[in-house]
Amino acid sequence: MMKAKKTAKFTAEYLDKLIEEATTDAYDESEQAGGFFAMIEENLSLPFMTRVLGQAVTVGKVDITKRDQIVAICVHGKSTQAIPILDLPMPDPPPEGAEWIDAYRRWCGN
Repeated sequence: MMKAKKTAKFTAEYLDKLIEEATTDAYDESEQAGGFFAMIEENLSLPFMTRVLGQAVTVGKVDITKRDQIVAICVHGKSTQAIPILDLPMPDPPPEGAEWIDAYRRWCGN
């Protein structure tokens, strides 16, 4: 059973500053998504463990798809699965740099 997401861990003002930092000099949505990908890749402490569909998985890296979706590359045993970073359950406590995912979520309107 999933616990309710904790809200307001980071203030809207703080997340807006991160959004501004990630999207500076980006001219369209694709470039802005690329900016978020760069910030997440640079700042998210990897690897970390979390649970997906009840299974313990290791998030070893992040990637960006041709459609500009940021995904977490999750490994369980010999299986590897790309999961949209916005759908990825965060462990408690979240890894260092997880505020960039929160900023990306806010930018996406979620």
